[in-house]
Amino acid sequence: MTETNRNGWQELMGSYGVSDATTARLIRSLTASEVAGLAFCRLLERWARGEPEPCTPERRQAAFRRAAERAETALTGLERPLGRYLLELEPAGAEGRSWYGEPGAGEVVTWDDVLRRAGVVAAPHRVAHAYLELAVLVRALQGLADSARIASAPDRESLWAGLFDLRENLLDGALDDLRALAA
Repeated sequence: MTETNRNGWQELMGSYGVSDATTARLIRSLTASEVAGLAFCRLLERWARGEPEPCTPERRQAAFRRAAERAETALTGLERPLGRYLLELEPAGAEGRSWYGEPGAGEVVTWDDVLRRAGVVAAPHRVAHAYLELAVLVRALQGLADSARIASAPDRESLWAGLFDLRENLLDGALDDLRALAA
């Protein structure tokens, strides 16, 4: 996973005629969600590569719970700003199509063995779902940054459709999984 070009997608979000205050709140929330999502995913990816960091199972369990809690908090904070942005962005015409791709094969991981080797107790299906949705969020923001960089931004209808899809996937499923993992 790579970090996004924050200036690219942030500037792009401000170019759709949504109020500055709403856009600023959404950018702050998306940035927090991106950072927390990257941290959660990278922690799991390090363990998948066999890097035992932190050094004990107890510390790994605590680090996992903290990462899940930070991602859960960030997504909880995303709900209202994203809903408001969607309300102000809502296109007058027909709905567009989502501008980001489906999860790739590399993002669909079975975490049972990784969690067992790390000594972390967590429901693997919840980990897989949370990881997948957070990875899709990070990739979607990278796609927006790339679109801004090459001056090929999605139209208003497509931006709305993509953000709506992200909201439904993150807030209707991944958020519950992250809450359970952080507990």
